[in-house]
Parts: sequence; C-alpha cells; structure tokens
Amino acid sequence: MPRPVVNTLPKPTLKEKFAALGNLPRFFKLVWETNHWYAILDAILRLIRSAIPVSILYIGKLIIDEVILLSKGLAADHTYLWELVAAEFALAIISDALTRATILVDSLLGDLFSNYTSIKIMEHAATLDLDQFEDSAFYDKLERARQQTVGRTILLSQILTQVQDIITMAFLMVGLMAFNPWLILLLLIAIVPAFLGESYFNDRSYALTRGQTPERRELDYMRYLGASDETAKEVKLFNLSGFLIDRFKTLSNKFYDDKKKLSIKRASWGIFFALLGSGGYYTAYIVMILKTVEGALTIGTLTFLAGSFRQLRSLLENILSRFTTVSQGAIYLRDFFEFFEIEPKIAIAKKPVSFPNPIKQGFTFENVGFRYHNSDKWANRHLSFTLHACEKLALVGENGAGKTTLVKLLARLYDPTEGRILLDGVDLREYDIMDLRRNTGIIFQDFLRYQMSFAQNIAVGNIDEQHNRPLIEQSAEKSLANLLANKLADQYDQALGRRFNNGVELSGGEWQKIALARAYMKDAQLLILDEPTSALDARAEYEVFLRFAELTKGKSAVLISHRFSTVRMADRILVLDKGELIQIGSHEELLQQKGRYAELFHLQAQGYR
Repeated sequence: MPRPVVNTLPKPTLKEKFAALGNLPRFFKLVWETNHWYAILDAILRLIRSAIPVSILYIGKLIIDEVILLSKGLAADHTYLWELVAAEFALAIISDALTRATILVDSLLGDLFSNYTSIKIMEHAATLDLDQFEDSAFYDKLERARQQTVGRTILLSQILTQVQDIITMAFLMVGLMAFNPWLILLLLIAIVPAFLGESYFNDRSYALTRGQTPERRELDYMRYLGASDETAKEVKLFNLSGFLIDRFKTLSNKFYDDKKKLSIKRASWGIFFALLGSGGYYTAYIVMILKTVEGALTIGTLTFLAGSFRQLRSLLENILSRFTTVSQGAIYLRDFFEFFEIEPKIAIAKKPVSFPNPIKQGFTFENVGFRYHNSDKWANRHLSFTLHACEKLALVGENGAGKTTLVKLLARLYDPTEGRILLDGVDLREYDIMDLRRNTGIIFQDFLRYQMSFAQNIAVGNIDEQHNRPLIEQSAEKSLANLLANKLADQYDQALGRRFNNGVELSGGEWQKIALARAYMKDAQLLILDEPTSALDARAEYEVFLRFAELTKGKSAVLISHRFSTVRMADRILVLDKGELIQIGSHEELLQQKGRYAELFHLQAQGYR
C-alpha cells in the first residue's frame, strides 16, 4: 500500500490569491463556450436583482413615515399609502421570481458546464501518451481536473453574486454616508477581522485537500475493491474484506480527524468574530436611535438606515468571505488548467508521410532502447532487427523480458528513448500517427471487457464501422467468436457483463475470442497479438493461430505466446532477456543453437511427458 503523504504544501498567500484571479478569464471563456445565452441571461437577472433591496428598504421608510403622518392626522388620504404597499408587494413578487429564475439558469448552466468540461478532459486525455497515464503524478493532476468539472459553475454564481452585492452596497452606502460617514468605518472594523479569519481557514482547507489527493485516490480504490462485481471473487476467496475495510478505516478516519480539528478551530474563531460583527452593528444602531430620539431622524429614516446598515454588514461579510472562496476557487481552477497544459511527448510530424500500402521492406529497429518515466531500468535496450514485409515474428521471453513494451514501440504507443524504428527506410516518427494506428491491429493480454453488446465489443476494434454488421460478423467468424454469438439469446445484440440489466457474463476464453475479433475489424497491414489466447485451452489456441496464420497472409504479424506449439508456427522467433535481444531465427535454427530458446522449449516440453 502507498504510504500516507505528509501534507507539506504551503498555504496560498494573499498575493497568490489575487494572482489566482487571473484564471477567471479562461474560466469565463469556458462558460461562454458552454452556452453564451444562459450566461447573458444570468448576468441580466442578477443586475436587476441588485437594485431591489434598496428599493424595498426605501419604500418601507416611506410607508412608516406615511403611517405616522396619518396617525397624527397630518395626512387624510390613504391612497398614497396603499400605492406604496402595492409597490413593495410587487417588488417582493419580482424579487422572488428573479431569484427562482436565477437558480434555474444556474442549475441548467451548471449541468451543461459539467458535461462540456468533462468532454474537454476526455478529448485532451485522448491526445496524451500511454506512458503519461502510467505516471502517478499525472494521475493526481487528472483527478484534480476531474473534480473541477462538477460544481465549477458555483464559482460563476459566486462571482456574479459578488458583482450583484457590490452594486447593491453602492446603493445602500449612499444613504448611510449621507447620514454619518463614520458608520462605514465602524462597519469595516467589525467585519475585516472576520474576513481575515475566514481567509486563513479557507487557505488551510485548500492545502489540506490538495495534499490528500494521492490518499483520496487510494481511498476510492479501496472502496472499489471492497464492493465491486469485478473483485468480489478474489475478495471472498482470499478473505480480503477485513484487510480492505481496515485500510479504508485508516484512511477515512485520518481524513475525518484532520477535517475535525480544522472545523473545530474554525467554528471557535467564527463565534468570536460573530460577536465583533454584532457589537459593531448594535453600536451603530444605538447612535441611530439616539439621533431619532433627539428628533434629527424620522422613524421611517431610522428603519431605513438600520436596515441599510444591517444589510451592508451582511453584504460586506458575504463579499469578503466570498472573495476568499472565489480566490480559492480560482486557485482550484489552476489544477484544472494545468491538466490542459500537459503536452504529449510523442511529437506529430509537421509534414507526415502516408503509411505505405503495401509495406515493401518492413520495420527495422536500429539500436532501440526504451526506459519508462522515473525509472532507471531499461525496459528494452540495444534492439536491432527487422520485421520483414509479410513476415510472422514471434516474441519469446520470461515475464518482464520486454515483449509487450517492444510491440508498443512498434505500434508507436511509445517513442524510443534511444535509437530509431524505420518503416520502409523512413523513421516511424515521420508517418501520420493516425494512419499508422489505422493500419495496425493489436490485441493485448489485458484487453478490456466492455459492458456493451456483443457487436459493440467487436466494433471497438474499428469504431468507425460500428454500424457495419456484415464486417462485425465476418470479424467474429475469423476469431471463431461467431459460434458463441449463435448460442446467445440476442446473438450479436446480447448485452455482455453483469453491470447492466439482462447482461450475460462470459468465460475468459469466450471474452478472448471476442477480443480477437477486434483485430480483424481493420484491414490492417500489421497485426499484433500479445498473449490474447492465454485463457484458451491448447487445442482452441492452436485453432485460433492456424486461422490467424491463414488470415495474415500478405501481412506482417507479431505474436506473443508462452506456448511453444504456437510460437513455432512463426517464420522467425525473437528471444528477449531483460529487454535485450539474445537470439533470433526459426524454431529449428534456435533449437540447434542450444541457447535460451532451446532451454525454455525443453522445460515446457517436460510438462507434457
């Protein structure tokens, strides 16, 4: 298990918070791209709402003053009073309607934004290299970017609310400053400490959450292992539930304890700052009352000023605390945009060469070596050989010998760390990479079992032909998967896997025949089979490779298998040891050399005697 990561991330400074606001223009651009009509409507609704609070307060002042005049007999006509009441009622209805409309628009825009940014992440992930997905640091960035796809429009709502509140404050402050400008200073003294405290604890919360990213991924993994149809068999067989639950408890309790300590401190200081804010408000309120008693203010003006001060205090508190939240959200946006700044290492040729049709010379490895990111060990080294046109080459070696890495280099899922690979005398890097992938059919031993229909599981080998049922059925016939389809209730439309309703689970060998069919979905000039028949019995594998040999006539092919009865069907056999080529030749030639191949062959043969 990964060791817990100690959180040593520094909390962002005030300068960094302001700097993080520089992420907002890119954020607004994404929101605009999502749906600019919703964005415009949201802004308009909030602009109108910003003028309503001061209007309601002022009409309330006029109502109270008019009531006092009527009660003292200084006014006789009640018409003006009821007009004021009607106006306040109308504003209340409009305010409620605008609030609900804003919530609706925010919700719709939020859903669209979540979908849009999720698609953007998937699109960008598709451009990145395979070895980047095998790097834990990359996965941390990917996970943080995924987290930003949900709820980021809350940030948009907060920013627009911020602008709305500032405009509302401007209206309220005009009346308050006309009465006594010193009340504004009193307001700031009461609110600023609370803002600084809130800012501090938001910083701590961000640093804590960011520092826990690797452990949270492990927590999610423990949750998956402990309750999944794919893992249930081994969890029961090896009695792993207690082990997984203990690890989950350890991690979840650690997260709970860390958050609890921070939450208790935050709540304690929050009470103190709330007392300061209330003290400031009631000091101002007492001043207003005294002025009213002295006759300097009317009762209506008192209610207007008291209401304005109370709302100003609330708005200022919200604005200051929301600034911390907005800047915090802007810092989180950095995680989102950092993911899109990751560039693929496999460079696309400026003037790509078309894939040769047909291949004339073949693939030539010239002193090729490959080393994984953050690894000192070479996965492959000093590889020099040629896969000739129309040749069938088998790769042999013990586990970890570098066989799978070699075929990934051949399919240009990786670029060599040193040396180069030529195709018909041209560096593989110079070819159109999509053209190369279209002409390469490859099935790995760890192929995916898609929880889709039988036909779709085959069509993923060439998704552009997903509606070409004749091609799908031909591919199934070539891999012998058609015999399985004929036994299923819905045949090629049968749902596979147990994740969804009416799905049928298959055996490992049955899944492998479906996976093999994917390789035949393309009219590929290079076919690669990386131990895709390991779950088949010896006879079934032999039949599959007999058909494979027949169907690859006129094509180049590479196959990896631990069964020498299959390997010997290849034109030549390449033997790897610790990533390096140690032998190459036909089955008979390698047996005569009495080297590593002969040793492995005779070891396996003893098991059948």
